[in-house]
Amino acid sequence: MKTHSFQGYPAVRTPCPAFARLTVRQAVLVPARSLRVCGLLKGFVLSIVVIHTPVVFAQDTTGSERAIDFARQVQPILAKHCYACHGPDEAEGGLQFTSKEAAFSKLDSGFHAIVAGKPGESEVFKRLTAEDEHERMPSEADPLLPEEIEIVRKWIQQGAQWHEHWGFSKPRIADVPKVDNAQWTRNQIDQFIYKQLQDSGLKPNSKADKRTLIRRATYDLIGLPPTFREVDAFLNDNSGDAWERLIDRLLDSPHYGERWGRHWLDLVRYAETNSYEVDGPKPFAWKYRDYVIQSLNDDKPYDKFVREQIAGDELKEVTVETMTATGFYRLGIYDNAPADRTLARADELDDIVTTISQVFLGLTVNCARCHDHKIDPISQADYYRMVSFVSDIEPYDNKGFNTNFDVSPPETRDRFNRLNQEVNEWSAELRVVEQRGIVRMSAEDQRKTEGRQRKQVLREKIKDYLSNEDWKLRLSLTKKINANRKTIKEFPNRETVLSVARSNANPPVTRVLFRGNPHVPQDEVSPGFPELFQSEPPTIPQPKTDAKTAGRRKVLAAWLTAPENRMTARVMANRVWQFHFGRGIVRSSNNFGQLGSPPTHPELLDYLAAQFATNDWKLKALHKRIMTSQAYQMSSSMNEAGFAKDPDNDLFWRFDVRRLGAEEVRDSLLAVNGSLNPKLYGPSIYEKLPQEVLARQSQPGKGWGTSSEKERNRRSIYIHVKRSLLTPMLSVFDLPDTDRSCEARFTTLQPGQALSLLNSEFVHTQAKRLATRINQMIDGGAKQKLTAAFELVYARNATQEEIESVMELISKLETEYKKSADESFELACLSMLNWNEFIFVD
Repeated sequence: MKTHSFQGYPAVRTPCPAFARLTVRQAVLVPARSLRVCGLLKGFVLSIVVIHTPVVFAQDTTGSERAIDFARQVQPILAKHCYACHGPDEAEGGLQFTSKEAAFSKLDSGFHAIVAGKPGESEVFKRLTAEDEHERMPSEADPLLPEEIEIVRKWIQQGAQWHEHWGFSKPRIADVPKVDNAQWTRNQIDQFIYKQLQDSGLKPNSKADKRTLIRRATYDLIGLPPTFREVDAFLNDNSGDAWERLIDRLLDSPHYGERWGRHWLDLVRYAETNSYEVDGPKPFAWKYRDYVIQSLNDDKPYDKFVREQIAGDELKEVTVETMTATGFYRLGIYDNAPADRTLARADELDDIVTTISQVFLGLTVNCARCHDHKIDPISQADYYRMVSFVSDIEPYDNKGFNTNFDVSPPETRDRFNRLNQEVNEWSAELRVVEQRGIVRMSAEDQRKTEGRQRKQVLREKIKDYLSNEDWKLRLSLTKKINANRKTIKEFPNRETVLSVARSNANPPVTRVLFRGNPHVPQDEVSPGFPELFQSEPPTIPQPKTDAKTAGRRKVLAAWLTAPENRMTARVMANRVWQFHFGRGIVRSSNNFGQLGSPPTHPELLDYLAAQFATNDWKLKALHKRIMTSQAYQMSSSMNEAGFAKDPDNDLFWRFDVRRLGAEEVRDSLLAVNGSLNPKLYGPSIYEKLPQEVLARQSQPGKGWGTSSEKERNRRSIYIHVKRSLLTPMLSVFDLPDTDRSCEARFTTLQPGQALSLLNSEFVHTQAKRLATRINQMIDGGAKQKLTAAFELVYARNATQEEIESVMELISKLETEYKKSADESFELACLSMLNWNEFIFVD
C-alpha cells in the first residue's frame, strides 16, 4: 500500500506522474477528521490510498462461485464494447448481440460466437483473449479489462443464460433475505445489504459515532451544519428514539425543501435566463423554484408532484400552483433569433422529451430522434409519439404571450383584460376608417402604408383623404385608445407565473422526421408510449369546441404515475438513495437502459420502489426508512479487506466520505459566522461580482442586478441563475451546467477550490465576520476565542494540541508577517474554514 498526501485539490489526476492514470474508482478519501490540518497555507489535503492489487471477484461464504448475472454484468459489457459493430445497425461477421437468437446463431465463418458451457469453443471468448491485435476484439479499441473478460468466461462456462435487460422487465418483489445478524434485521433495507456483503465474504463497518451521524444527517436533509448546541443535545440524549426524533426534526425544517429542492432543480435544468448570446430573462422563473421548495416541505406525494408539472394546466382543478408547476416546460434554453425557426421548434420539443424521459423514466428516448436507438429497444417512432404528447405546447416567446400566465387578483385581471379588449376593438375600427382614406391615395403612398412609413404617411396625409365624419371618428378613436393605453401603463405590475400559458387544443400532426430533419417529414404518428413498456395504446380525448388544451399531457401524466409503470417509482427511489449515499443503486440515475450502470442491489431497488409507491409516494417516509438503516449509519473508516474486494464500495460495506456541494460550502460559511439570512422564498438575489467576472458577457453586467447585503446573505438556492454568468464561488465547487438535466454533479478536488477558499474576497469577508462575531461573544484572550471558534466552525470542543497549533500560527503571523492581533485572528479563522473537517462529511 502507498499513501500520498499533497496540497491543493488533485482529484482524478494527480501531479505525480506515477498516478497519471489513477481513476476515481482507485482513489479513497481518508475520513476528514483524520486529516485535520492547521496552518494558513495548508488548505485541503487529499490523501489518496492506492492499493496495487487486482480486483477480486466475489464468492459466497461457502467458497462456491457465484452465478454471473447476464443483465447486470454481461449485457453492459456487450453494449459498451460490442454494439458498434454487432448491434442494431451492424452485424459484422454475421454476429449481433441484440437478442439471444442472433447471438447464438451460426456466424458467417461457420463457427458459433457463444457455445454454452464451452468458453474455449466460443469465438467471442477466443477473440477477446487473442494475442494478435488483428484478431483481438474489439478491433481498433482498447482490449477489455481482465475482470471483464473473466465475467464473460464465467458466464459462458456457467451456461450462458440470457435474460431480458433488468430495466425493461417488470419489478420483482423478492422476499426480504434472512440474515444471522440481529442488528441488521431491524430495517429491511439492511437485510438486503448485509446478505450481499455476507455472500461476498465481507463485513459491514461498525456504526459511526453520534457526532458524525448528526453532522451527516443535518447536511443530508437541510444542507447546513449542526450547531454546537444541537450536537451537544444529541450527544446527551440517550433515549432509544433519539436518532428518529433528530430525523423528524430535520424533515420538518423549512430548510429541508431548500436542500432537496436544489437536487430537483439540477434534474430539470433550472435557470432564469435563456442562454445564447442575448441570454434574456425568463420572467418569474423563481416562482417555479419556490413551488418545488414548498412542495417538498409539504411532503406533496411524488405522483401529484409529477402530474402538476406535466399537466398542471389540464388537471380537473387548475390553480395558480398547478400553473406554476408547468414552468417545468419553460426552463430550457431558447434562441430568440434562430437562423432556422423550424429547427429551433424541433429542438425545443426535443429538450422537453429528453428531460421528461430521463428525469421521470430514466431512459434516453432522445437518442432515437434521428434513428432507432442504437442500444435500447426504442424506435424512432417511439420518440415522435412522445413528441406528439407535448406538441400542443405553444413555443416559448420573448413577449410572454405563451409563457406568462396572469395570476393577479380577479378584479385587476378583469379590468386589464377589458381595457385591452377595448383597445383591440377600437384599433380594428380605426384601421377600417383609415383604409377608406388610404384607397384614395396614390399608388406610391399606398405602398408606403404597408411598411415602416405607415405612421408618417397617415400623420401627414390621411386628413386630406377622409370625409369630415371619418376624420372626427378617427380623432375620437385615437383619443380613446391612447387613454386606455395610459391607464394600462399606470396599472400596478401584474403578477404572472412562467408556465404553459397557452397551448393548442388541436395541435398539428406529428410526423417522424428523416434523420431528425424537420424539413423532411415522413410517416404520421399519434401520441403513444415506448413499445418496450408493452402498455395499452393511450385514449386521447377529443377536445371540445371551447377547449384551451389538447388534453394529451394529462394522459401522459397519468401513465407516468400509474402503478403499472415500471420506471417512475424505481427512478425516484434510486435518486433519493443517491443523494443520501453519494451514488445510486443504479449509478447512471438518468439512464436505466443497457448502456447505463446495472444496479448493484436490484432486489433492494425494487423493494424501495414498491414501498415508495404503496406508501402514497411520500418522500419523507422514504428518507426516514433509508436513514434509520444500519447501512446509512455506518462508519466511513477504511477496511483493508473491504477495499481489497470491493474498492468501489459497490456493496456498501462502508459509508463514503463526501465533499460538501457548492451551495453547502457557501451556506456553511454564512451559517458559522452568524450572517445567514434564513428568509424563505421570493425573488432571486444577486451576488456581488467583480468587474472581471461581469466582463465575460457580450454586454458586461447586463441582466445582473444588485441586492442588499442582507439579501445576499440568503441561501445559495436563491441566487439568480444566469446561464452566461454562473456565480464563480459555486461554479468552482461543481455547480452543474444548466443547459440539460444533471443526474449527478461531478465532485472534483482541484486547485481552484483551495485558491477560492484561501484568496477570494467572499471567503475573506466571511472569515472577518466570523472573527467579529467571536470578538463580540468573548471578552477574553486568544485561547478563549479559539475555543469559541471551534464550537462555531466544527460544533465541538477543541483539543489542547489544536489550540496550541493555531496559537502558533497567530504568533507567527504577528512576529514574522507583522500582522496586528485582529488581522492574525481573522487569518486564523480563515485557516479554520479551510480545514478538511469543515469541507468534508464523514
